[in-house]
Amino acid sequence: MTRDVFAAASPELREVLDAVDWRSTSLGPVESWSPALRGVVDMMLHSPFPMTLLWGPEFVLVYNDAYIEIIGGKHPVALGAPSQEIFGEVWNQIGPMMQEVATTGQGQLLENGLVPLERNGFLEDCFFTFAYSAVRGEDGRVEGVLDVVVETTRAVLGRRRLEVLARLAESLAGATTLDEVKRRALRVFRVYDDDVIDVELQLSDSSSVDWSGESHWEPPRPIYAGEVVTDTSTDGREIIWAALEADGEDLAASTLVMELNPRVLLDDDLIDFVRLAGSVVGRAFGRARAEAEERDHVDQERRLSETLQRSLLSRPAQPDGLAVAVRYLPAAEEAQVGGDWYDAFCLPSDDLCLVIGDVTGHDRDAAAGMAQLRNLLRGVAVTADGSPAEILSAAERAVQSLGIEIFATSIVARVQLIDDAHFRAATLRWSNAGHPPPAVIEPDGSVRILDRHPDPLVGIGAWDRADHVETLAPGSAVVFFTDGLIERRGQSIDVGLAWLEQALEGQQHLGTEELCDLLIGHMPPDIDDDVALLVLKVEAAAPV
Repeated sequence: MTRDVFAAASPELREVLDAVDWRSTSLGPVESWSPALRGVVDMMLHSPFPMTLLWGPEFVLVYNDAYIEIIGGKHPVALGAPSQEIFGEVWNQIGPMMQEVATTGQGQLLENGLVPLERNGFLEDCFFTFAYSAVRGEDGRVEGVLDVVVETTRAVLGRRRLEVLARLAESLAGATTLDEVKRRALRVFRVYDDDVIDVELQLSDSSSVDWSGESHWEPPRPIYAGEVVTDTSTDGREIIWAALEADGEDLAASTLVMELNPRVLLDDDLIDFVRLAGSVVGRAFGRARAEAEERDHVDQERRLSETLQRSLLSRPAQPDGLAVAVRYLPAAEEAQVGGDWYDAFCLPSDDLCLVIGDVTGHDRDAAAGMAQLRNLLRGVAVTADGSPAEILSAAERAVQSLGIEIFATSIVARVQLIDDAHFRAATLRWSNAGHPPPAVIEPDGSVRILDRHPDPLVGIGAWDRADHVETLAPGSAVVFFTDGLIERRGQSIDVGLAWLEQALEGQQHLGTEELCDLLIGHMPPDIDDDVALLVLKVEAAAPV
């Protein structure tokens, strides 16, 4: 009695196997099958692993239950049919491999290979690891080929999509503007064309700016943050929309839109990939928008502070025999608006009062504190008409009495011109509250730093402040400045002062405006701090 070769098949597969007219195939009636064929079919039907036999010259198909999922809609027509009829779309790839095994008896292995199959109503990119092995009869001849197969489509696509998400996140990590988000994201997606053949990024900020222009695709219904919607166009194209969000916030109807590759199955894995991609873009968009809002806020604050600061930097007085020039240079960094200022005005005695100072901090409060201290010093100087040390001490008392919470460095100087028919000179009397020392250019071009021991900053408290006196010959110039002129990141103040001496040496022939331009022109473009600059020059006496 002939053993039932299909006994191990499931009831569903057994019904189809029994319905095949095997007599009409090249295998012939089941009763006539060779021992090799019957043995391998029995083994295959007992296995939970996907297997198929490709038997005889036509490589006729006989397969087990697990193989049905591999070929999808090709079942049950594939049972008992020649392989070329069933796998015509990929025959040029797998046919030669089967023939090689049948001819030489040597096995063939393909790992994670792309094998496009038409098994779900369309040509689908599928990936498999499979091995073709020869099945020999009792005489040693190859009667057929056994195909043991594992589908790796999900693993290959999953790995590929994770790589895209990683590249996308890496690319968008440095995007600081909304335009950068769009440009970088589209560059990643348009290089990655395995799942999508076209992509749009419809990003709108609070001003309803649509970066992508007129969209090719409109969603079938309104979509909300984090939602993914799919639709089929009139010409059969699959379109997918992902509404963007950042930390749960709806991003003003911004969407990631993709036209899918028609050879890729639209399944839950692909929808999850698009949702994750939208999440990565959404977070980058949210960061860029927040940074843009912060920049706008900083720019606005900077403009307000700088306007306030410049409004207080009045034109310097220009008494006869003395020349004064001033400059103010804001820091390159957007947030760095500080409390640097200069002042030059005449006292009731007709002496010239010069002030240079810097309130600590780099914000609107520093600029406001500078305005208070500048006005205090002006008022005290004009009212008291005292020495620089007395002016600074009186201003300190006012700061303490009024509860003004500031710390500032400052130099207050008083310049008295001595001018008669035979002699001209100037007496420079100054007091230093923790400020960088001024530099003097002598008439012979040599440079000296007036480095006296400074008193504490304004705001520390009552202090017995000292005056210093210097006689300036005709042609001499004095350069007062704030620390932004000489301080550089990673360098000591001594290095900055040495640079200043070198820059001023031999420049005695320059006027005050030219000296200001010289120093500002030597400044690097990316200074860390504001710079206030005040230059005084004692003009040569007119010939008698």
